[in-house]
Amino acid sequence: MIGYTTIGVSDMAHAKTFYTDLFEKQGAKVVIDSGRIAFIGTKRGEPMLAVCEPYDKQAPTAGNGMMVAFPVSTKEEIDALYHRAISLGATCDGEPGQRIPDRFYGAYVRDHDGNKLCFFMFG
Repeated sequence: MIGYTTIGVSDMAHAKTFYTDLFEKQGAKVVIDSGRIAFIGTKRGEPMLAVCEPYDKQAPTAGNGMMVAFPVSTKEEIDALYHRAISLGATCDGEPGQRIPDRFYGAYVRDHDGNKLCFFMFG
């Protein structure tokens, strides 16, 4: 149902490296790169994350209440992605843990530009 999600970034090279390195085990790569915007994912036709310099040339801002959530299969994978993101320069916005008993396990980080990311699984 979702084709791609776009987040504004201040440094395209840094953003492309951060997200492809973060999701390298999932097979992420830059699928489409047109300079000001790059689509990161596994292949065309699958959901992707787009990173872009804002069209209006203003500084990118992370939306208040906006978050991109990435589904993961296991708690161990969530923990690994969280620690990988931190090692790549992300900041903690909620350590890995059970948020809703027996229903939701997640971890939260903010990237270089303050965009909030969640790695989660239901269960």
